[in-house]
Amino acid sequence: MINILAIDDSLTMREMVREVLSSAGFSVTTANDGVHGVDVFQQDQYDAVITDINMPKMDGFGVIESIRGGGVNARVPILVLTTESGPALKERARNAGATGWIVKPFEDEGLISVIRRVTGVR
Repeated sequence: MINILAIDDSLTMREMVREVLSSAGFSVTTANDGVHGVDVFQQDQYDAVITDINMPKMDGFGVIESIRGGGVNARVPILVLTTESGPALKERARNAGATGWIVKPFEDEGLISVIRRVTGVR
């Protein structure tokens, strides 16, 4: 089973991601902010992480930097899922270690396809 961690401060968005990916056969764990997400990440083995950028306590850039700088599964694919689409933010995310960028609202099949691609699942 492929395990995905979805970090977003919006309950609606967490549930949408969980529903879409669960229906495609993925196991999805959610976290409601960056600090919670990093804590959850360190407690299990994930095949990919999806994070929002704008969140309380720790933003998505902090999440990416914490995962990349940590000793646990630091090479995991990290996808940014956000309403933001500015080139400077995308570059900052890439420089922090993000694998990809998806703009909200997302298309179900597009999200599933990206997760399959970064985890190597067909």
